Amino acid sequence: MKARVLVAGIGNVFLGDDGFGVEVVRRLAAEQLPGWVQVADYGIAGLHLAYELLGGYDATILVDATPHGRPPGTLSLIEADVDELAGAPEIDAHGMRPEAVFRLLRLLGGDAGRVLVVGVEPARVDEGIGLSPEVEAAVPAAVRTVTRLAWGARPAETALESEV
Repeated sequence: MKARVLVAGIGNVFLGDDGFGVEVVRRLAAEQLPGWVQVADYGIAGLHLAYELLGGYDATILVDATPHGRPPGTLSLIEADVDELAGAPEIDAHGMRPEAVFRLLRLLGGDAGRVLVVGVEPARVDEGIGLSPEVEAAVPAAVRTVTRLAWGARPAETALESEV
């Protein structure tokens, strides 16, 4: 069965809490997910993510650190406006941010489908390996949220408080 939903962990594990998405997809490996879901760690490999999305998906779930000025460890669920994301001004194959991934995808004629972002408010994104305690505590709730989304459930809230 071809995967119709892509769960993509993105971020840099060498920059503290920026490794959140990578850690969440690592833990998703132990979860029971439907056959139509593909889970992958893209880390900082945005170019690879763009090419993967060329295959076409009904939905893409990005998992990443997303600063919004909230308390560290706060989870959020955002439905991204792909048209707005695709308007990113530059493409850099070595450090592609999600905006540049969707711009490249649009230029190549691909479609990511509905795009959801499960994000966490980072406490720190300086050099160093490992998540802060606040972000580490949010990982189990993020895994549950992504699992529900992958199965087709929709959380009742768009801002989810992590369990501390």
